[in-house]
Amino acid sequence: MHIGQVAARTELSLRTIRHYDEVGLVRPSARSQGGFRLYTEADVARLMVIRRMKPLGFTLEEMGELLSITDQLDNIGAAAELEAAEREQLLARLGRFEQATRERCQALRTQLSRAEEFAADLRRRAGQLTDGPA
Repeated sequence: MHIGQVAARTELSLRTIRHYDEVGLVRPSARSQGGFRLYTEADVARLMVIRRMKPLGFTLEEMGELLSITDQLDNIGAAAELEAAEREQLLARLGRFEQATRERCQALRTQLSRAEEFAADLRRRAGQLTDGPA
C-alpha cells in the first residue's frame, strides 16, 4: 500500500506516518522504484498500535519499547531454557504496559466524567438564564 492508503486506513496524517518512519517506529516494508514508501498489513497493524497508545500519553520511546517487546515475543521459540527465561522477562514487561494502559484508561474515564459534569452544569446554568424572568 502507498502511504495515502495507509493514512486513510489508520486515520493518521501523512506527516505523522512519515515522522514515525523518521524516528524508527514504523518503517515501510519496501520502496517503489520511484522511492515511494510501500506498507504491508503488518505495517498498518504497527501503526494502529501506536495510534491506540498516543491518546493514553505514551511517549515515542515507550511506543518503540512495546513494539520491540511484541516483535521479540512473536520471534521467540520455546525450545531452549534461555529462550523460556527471556520470554518470561518479555511477558513481564508486556504486563507492565498492560497495567499502565489500564491505569491510564481509568484516568481518562475520570477526566471524561468531570468534563461531562462540567458540560451538564453549563447546560443547567444556560437553561436557568434563558428560562428566568423576562
